[in-house]
Amino acid sequence: MKRFLLCTSGATAIEYAMIAGALSIVIIGTVYQIGSTVQGNFDDVQDAYPEI
Repeated sequence: MKRFLLCTSGATAIEYAMIAGALSIVIIGTVYQIGSTVQGNFDDVQDAYPEI
């Protein structure tokens, strides 16, 4: 039991999982924002040309 309480390898794994989760949230938010900006740019270009 004492060895189990002193073991910190599980805590390290949890810390890495939390960092990975936070990074994935940041990446998803950034990609979503860039996608919205690019979509707006394409809409502007499409509006600039007359319909064929």
